[in-house]
Amino acid sequence: MKIFHKFFLYITNNEEVSRHEEGFDIFFFIINTAALVFGVFMFVIHDEPQWIPVLVIEYSWALDNMRHNRP
Repeated sequence: MKIFHKFFLYITNNEEVSRHEEGFDIFFFIINTAALVFGVFMFVIHDEPQWIPVLVIEYSWALDNMRHNRP
């Protein structure tokens, strides 16, 4: 259980010493771009918005904000 606690501290950038990496910025950009393309594709197919891509973008945006807003 301690390994999950350490992982969550790392992923949210809440460790005592900040270890923000540019890799996360690149990863979030790729995920958000893929979700946007998939969302547009699903919108064209079904003629109505699908919420999964929106939720993926919102979640990754919130996680990225947590990482950047730490002093």
